[in-house]
Amino acid sequence: MELIQAIGRRKAAVARVYVTEGKGNITINDRALGDYFPSKLLQYVVKQPLALFDAESKYDIKANLDGGGYKGQSEALRLAIARALVKIDPENKSPLRAQGFLTRDPREVERKKPGRPKARKRFQFSKR
Repeated sequence: MELIQAIGRRKAAVARVYVTEGKGNITINDRALGDYFPSKLLQYVVKQPLALFDAESKYDIKANLDGGGYKGQSEALRLAIARALVKIDPENKSPLRAQGFLTRDPREVERKKPGRPKARKRFQFSKR
């Protein structure tokens, strides 16, 4: 198996993933998964697509994460890993789709409008 590349996005976070055959090492921005995401919940979110196929120890994953917060980054990484697994074996697509791992969450922060304190909030109305 050669190098497989995939990209995942969530909110402002972008994850670029490079998957090769290996022992199950996940490296994010040259740091181990446990160092980058100390929370066990976020580590679980990242490993969900791999756990679906019992492939945690089959592939080495090198990821570049940029932008957003830790939750958005973990979900972007999950999407990228799921897309890479589909590139490796197209048979993986329907189970991943059924679990919702291939669905890109399109929700983004709405921009602030001029003349308002936030995107939709208005200043308090004063009659006099």
